[in-house]
Amino acid sequence: MKKIAGLICILLVCASCEDIIEVQDISDKVVTLVAPADTVALNSANILFFDWETLEDAETYRIQIATPTFAEAVQIIADSTLSETSFSTTLEISTYEWRVKAENSGYQTMYTTQSFTVE
Repeated sequence: MKKIAGLICILLVCASCEDIIEVQDISDKVVTLVAPADTVALNSANILFFDWETLEDAETYRIQIATPTFAEAVQIIADSTLSETSFSTTLEISTYEWRVKAENSGYQTMYTTQSFTVE
């Protein structure tokens, strides 16, 4: 009986270890978008590179690209979760919005959104 009680105590201690590991709250932080810059007009429909700054305590980033805007989206071009701070894709001539938010196992930031056109 003492062995069973001891095992139960060990299991309870191990199960509560997750509560000790604190996940940093990033919900009030902002992801800084680098490129393409807000409202820029790009002269090429070649592969575009999207870059943003690393956010401390973020584990992943969610990028979304829509045309022409998220409020009036005709098409969602991308909706991806990444561990890196860059993304590339080929886009047609059009107007776009792109946004990124950071995530960890307990929290997420708000999206940071910018627009651009491909001419």
